[in-house]
Parts: sequence; C-alpha cells; structure tokens
Amino acid sequence: MTKSAHFIPFKVSYSTGNYAKLYLREMGIDTRVKLSTTFHLQTDRQAERPIQTLEDMLRACVINFKDNWDDDLSLIEFTYNNNYPSIIGMTPFVALYARRCRSHIGCFEVGEISLIGPELVHEAMEKVWLIRKGVMRFGKKGKLSLRYVGSYHILRHSSKVAYELDLPNDLASVHPAFHVSL
Repeated sequence: MTKSAHFIPFKVSYSTGNYAKLYLREMGIDTRVKLSTTFHLQTDRQAERPIQTLEDMLRACVINFKDNWDDDLSLIEFTYNNNYPSIIGMTPFVALYARRCRSHIGCFEVGEISLIGPELVHEAMEKVWLIRKGVMRFGKKGKLSLRYVGSYHILRHSSKVAYELDLPNDLASVHPAFHVSL
C-alpha cells in the first residue's frame, strides 16, 4: 500500500462516531474507517508507526511553534507524505497519485512565473533574500562560518566598555560600536 497518512486535529472528548464523521467530512471519500491510536491493536498494526512518527513531529512543532501547532498540521502531513521510505521505493504521495506533490514552496520555478505573475514572484523572492541575508554571517552561512572577522582601526573609545570601529563597506549593516569582550 502507499503508507500515506492524513492528520486531522480533533477534541479529546470526541466519541468514535464523531471521529468517523470528522474523517468522512475531512477526507470526503468512500472508504472503510479504521480508527486507531498508538499501542491499541484494533487495526493491523500498520497505523502504529505513522502515529509514533506524528507524535515525534508534533513534539518538534510544539517546541518550535508553541501554541499554534495545529495550524501547522498540514505542513506535518505534507512532510510525512513526501518522505522517501525504502519499503515502497517512492514517496507515499507518488505511490497514491502517480505524480509528484506540488508545494507552494516550489512556485518559483520558471514555468510557474506566468501562472502567478512576475510581480508576486519578485516580491516573494525579495523576502526570501532578506531572510537569507539575515541568516548569512560575514558572507558565509552555517555553524562553521567565521566567528572572527579581522582587526579594524578604533575610531574612538565611546564608553568604559565600548569602542567604535572603522568597519569596511561590506559590513555596513553591522553597528560599529562593540563591547570590549568582543
């Protein structure tokens, strides 16, 4: 089978009948409903691993997104259904629909610019560039980027614990005043 999963948020107080109604409303398809939870073996045990994976992914989202984890449940579902399990040799989405899943993240491809308009793509790419620029550190990104940039001429001693430095133009976005510990 495809091993795809659909994650639907619900209230803990729901009965089994309410779960089934919610599933049919959200999915809108004629299938048999086998509801299960982790470590309850009413189904054929195939749901146990996806539920454990969902729990792990939700833990990560709760840590990162705090209170609005349910808003990101669709992203978790997208991530889960687009991973590459070795048991079927393709993503669950490809196995189920026989095509790759199109995400909104990939809308910057050349062929799609005409669909959504070049202005919108340009605006979005500018925002991505600004975020990326904020992540970049001295022209390199990541943990292994340089922490020490170089020695610079001291312009003035602004306080007991701060100095103002003469920075080059490529560091124009950095404030020129530094604490003595740096």
